[in-house]
Amino acid sequence: MYRRSTGKLTYVSDNLHKIVVKIPISYKNKNYVGSIFGGSLYAATDPIFMIQLIHILGDDYVVWDKASCIRYKKPVFKSVTVTFEFSEDEIASIKNQIAKKNEIDIVKTIELKDENEVVYTELDKTIYIANKIFYKEKLKKNKH
Repeated sequence: MYRRSTGKLTYVSDNLHKIVVKIPISYKNKNYVGSIFGGSLYAATDPIFMIQLIHILGDDYVVWDKASCIRYKKPVFKSVTVTFEFSEDEIASIKNQIAKKNEIDIVKTIELKDENEVVYTELDKTIYIANKIFYKEKLKKNKH
């Protein structure tokens, strides 16, 4: 399904802490007026943070996309790129917060830009992260 967004991974660091996605304009993602359809811009960004964290944090954690807020600043008539990044400090902070609270929400903001760093779209992603044992117990309690 991701391929239908026209998003292309152009860089993935060995530790998955940085991923760059290019969204080229094409006949597949143009809307009625010839700009990139907003849904294509969103779809190309949707799974990346969640997938990064699933792999970075490992099997002891549960990660879900929880919410998104997208702000279209101007129509996109050219290819744009977006960078998804987690620092070592962010990952350590997430693990420390989970150790204390069992579950948290984090918000990451990204910008879709052209080659001249002009921002066309801003996107806030809210990501839910929990200790896996805590999460499974929470699910059991909510079933009753």
